[in-house]
Amino acid sequence: MSADTVAILGFLVLFGLMLLRVPVGMAMGLVGVSGFAYLVGGEPALKIVGHTSMRTVTDYTFGVIPMFLLMGAFVSNSGMSRELFRAANAFVGHFKGGLGIATIAACAGFAAISGSSVATAATFATIAYPEMRRYAYPQSFATGVIAAGGTLGAMLPPSTVLAVYGIITEQDIGKLFIAGIIPGLLAASMDMITIAIIGRLRPKFLPSAPRHSWPERLAGLRDIWATLLLFVFVIGGLYGGLFTPTEAGGMGAVGALLIGIARRKLTPPEIRRSLLQAVRTAAAVLTVLIGALLFGYFLTVTQTPQKVTAFLTSLGLGRHGVLALIMLMYIVLGCLMDALAMIILTIPIIFPVITQLGFDPIWFGVIIVMTVELGLIHPPVGMNVFVIKSVVQDVSFSTIFLGVLPFIVTDLLRLAVLIAFPILALYLPSHM
Repeated sequence: MSADTVAILGFLVLFGLMLLRVPVGMAMGLVGVSGFAYLVGGEPALKIVGHTSMRTVTDYTFGVIPMFLLMGAFVSNSGMSRELFRAANAFVGHFKGGLGIATIAACAGFAAISGSSVATAATFATIAYPEMRRYAYPQSFATGVIAAGGTLGAMLPPSTVLAVYGIITEQDIGKLFIAGIIPGLLAASMDMITIAIIGRLRPKFLPSAPRHSWPERLAGLRDIWATLLLFVFVIGGLYGGLFTPTEAGGMGAVGALLIGIARRKLTPPEIRRSLLQAVRTAAAVLTVLIGALLFGYFLTVTQTPQKVTAFLTSLGLGRHGVLALIMLMYIVLGCLMDALAMIILTIPIIFPVITQLGFDPIWFGVIIVMTVELGLIHPPVGMNVFVIKSVVQDVSFSTIFLGVLPFIVTDLLRLAVLIAFPILALYLPSHM
């Protein structure tokens, strides 16, 4: 068989294995090694398995992933999310849809120190949903807001998805994290504006909570000092060049641990649970990365990226036409697989196209993560929707998807703004 035939057969087998629920990392590794062995030979294929596995788990750069995951685990188990929600609710809860706005604000704060969309959605499904239902918020709105707020974990630093993108494309992870700040804040702001518009157009649809006094508001602000300190310490160190991304993750994890112990929020059982949680998640992510790297060797010997680049650039659509085609592909893929799988599977093929067309790789990383965010709430899969359903079992999938529809429109509008104005993503990294 020719290399092209082997490549096509490899992709068909890969998608077949994924449909059979074989873990993504295992499926990619199996197809990659088998295809490489067929084209190059069995002995070289076995050598790259050992070399790639060892390099991935020992490479200093890859350490950024378990460090930030550990930081997020300490944050999740120390109660900071509940404090963020209480503080935001104290200031905006009395507006129409105020609890929804408070949820988005709290999700943004939590995302900025946890880096996980799934963890953000699961956490606030436990904290914010009962509160919104207590004040008679519709189920669709309450779950839709939490699903949309959870997507902020993919954009605001530290973001696991941005870190994986940086590793695969060999881009500066620190610059990618900093590049996500303004788009992440834009995402939170536009979601809040969407809620305010819904409240204005349908005043009877969204109730309001009682107004809090100023002493209560100030007390809420005092409770979130730890979150603000941790965020400023980690991101400030990155922006100022004091830490590498891996060092920032390590410092953030130690900072979250010390703050949790000092505030008596992290007991020995909770520390142990945090460590186990971080190890399990990091092992899963690194397994997927190893599979992706092995699959990348297979793509290299079949020259698939070069052929895809030549094909797309020959269509005569122009650079933004090709970009629109790629975005459409990601939106469709978002209906079929989770965010990390999309990034790992497609970036080795798509990235050469982007560089050939002259797009900035840091900017494209932000755009791709924004599109992945859309996949997290887009039917029929929507990973955040499934997470919320697992926590809030008395609500149907159709109800949650109905609630996220306004935020899908907002996400599409935000993508258009970021494509039209790349400076939104590139301004802060250009000053590092």
